[in-house]
Amino acid sequence: MGQAGEPRRRQAHDGELGAAVARAQEGDEAAFAVAYRIVQPGLLGYLRGIVGDDAEDVASDAWLEIARDLGRFKGDGAGFRGWTATIARHRALDHLRRQRVRPRSTALEQDVLDLPGAHSTHEQALESLSTERALELVRALPRDQAEAVLLRVVVGLDGPATARVLGKRPGAVRTAAYRGLKRLAGQLGAAGVTKDGPGALGESK
Repeated sequence: MGQAGEPRRRQAHDGELGAAVARAQEGDEAAFAVAYRIVQPGLLGYLRGIVGDDAEDVASDAWLEIARDLGRFKGDGAGFRGWTATIARHRALDHLRRQRVRPRSTALEQDVLDLPGAHSTHEQALESLSTERALELVRALPRDQAEAVLLRVVVGLDGPATARVLGKRPGAVRTAAYRGLKRLAGQLGAAGVTKDGPGALGESK
């Protein structure tokens, strides 16, 4: 039952976010700070999953670009979340190209054992992805799966928005997210993640 509550909470945040962005576009610096506070945690989690310890530096670069181009943005709160994720992704890929850093694929068996025990619900399993250790496991996934999981679960984008950020078809993103979560479920001992198949992600039809 918890899954129905999460989109409602996100929609409420997106309503507040959209209003803050509109005010920020009119020059309200306090409103920009509100938008930043709403978006930054998910954006930083996404970047940690891609560039690891350099996430804060990449996020800073992304926010400079977001602030610079804010006047060109058109859309609502959910759209702003997707727009900022796209900018952050471009900055992260630029960073990886410059540094020639590859996502680490270290198997952190002890860290997996330290995570909470068997999860009884899909929501609890996904919640575990917000931990630093779980982000390390996400980074070990193939890139397409890692990004799909991070954008859906950590940033909070819906399926079509995730597809737009990644420049892929929604079906391909849905499959990548499902495969990534299925692999993580095995590592985290969270059988509930895979129980409902691809639709378990609440994918928009």
